[in-house]
Amino acid sequence: MANNTIVLEGELRTEFGKGPARRMRVAKEIPATVYAGGEQPVYLKLPMKDTTLALRHTNALITLKFGDESRMAVVKDVQRNPVRRIVEHVDFYEVKAGEKIEVEVPVFVDGTPKGAAIAFVDIQELKVRADVANLPERIVVDVNGLTEGDKVFLKDLALPEGVELAMDDLEESVVTVEVPEEAPAAETATDTNPADVPATAEKDDAEA
Repeated sequence: MANNTIVLEGELRTEFGKGPARRMRVAKEIPATVYAGGEQPVYLKLPMKDTTLALRHTNALITLKFGDESRMAVVKDVQRNPVRRIVEHVDFYEVKAGEKIEVEVPVFVDGTPKGAAIAFVDIQELKVRADVANLPERIVVDVNGLTEGDKVFLKDLALPEGVELAMDDLEESVVTVEVPEEAPAAETATDTNPADVPATAEKDDAEA
């Protein structure tokens, strides 16, 4: 659970566009926008290193400090350079203490099924609802001891305390345990050597 609030200290920004954004990146800063319902967004520049580290935590509750103000927020969207993968812009959504929100959480499996069976994740991310102070970073499904053909459905999940599913079909499969089909054996290529060439072919070649 993402219990510890991360603090990022930044500054208000008044310049926009590619030029100012490029200068910010040179100065090791990241442009960010904080949205709050129907209110006017807040535009910030944040320290690149600290922000990049904070983004490693899925659904982290982040306190953004700028000037004499501070806002609690969660990450809404991250834009990265497609080649270098560095963070180029972050969108935050402001939240209030005690508020419950819906977030998407990645699914991981833990444990080992029996025999040659393997656990396959059918749903990569689950939509859940929880208090902003207790947003889960991941949902772990225990597959230890399961056998071929076993399935773990949404209704079977053991969710962290205070977390509830925000999905409709509870009969949907989250994890399926199967024995992988063996890949067909590759055909073995046979090198041809003179001994394998028919005598008539050798004769024809010699006469040619």
